[in-house]
Amino acid sequence: MSDLPDLPDLPVTFRPGSTRAVLLTAAVAILVVITAVAMLLKQLSPAERLSFVVTALLLDAVLLLLARPKVVADEDGVTVVNLTNKRRLEWAEILQVTLRPGDPWVFLNLSDGTSLPALGIQPGIAKQRAIADARALRALAEARSVADPERRHG
Repeated sequence: MSDLPDLPDLPVTFRPGSTRAVLLTAAVAILVVITAVAMLLKQLSPAERLSFVVTALLLDAVLLLLARPKVVADEDGVTVVNLTNKRRLEWAEILQVTLRPGDPWVFLNLSDGTSLPALGIQPGIAKQRAIADARALRALAEARSVADPERRHG
């Protein structure tokens, strides 16, 4: 383990902080503005006002769903929370952590031959942060995996 510096202390949560802040701010703004418009338009009936607020809440639900992704690493493995699903992985299941130029998020290559997208690390707004997070997760996976190191490809 001493040959792998910069390992974060566990547990650690990776999430797209800037993107999340923008999404949550937009959700609050949408709710406030649409509700205010509904209340200020005097010609609207109570049912129409309610439909404005319900529409704002539906838009907020979508934005909150988009703000959900994260990757949580702890001593026993990794929990990947994407938009609509959550998956728990043991360290040995993760063969490779990749974030290639142009990738929208990190991919975890797994021992069962599949690849799992990890939307919690994405280079959208904060590219350098995503690269650092991907490197940290890769270092953790390499340090903690009991899989054959010859099967990993950089």
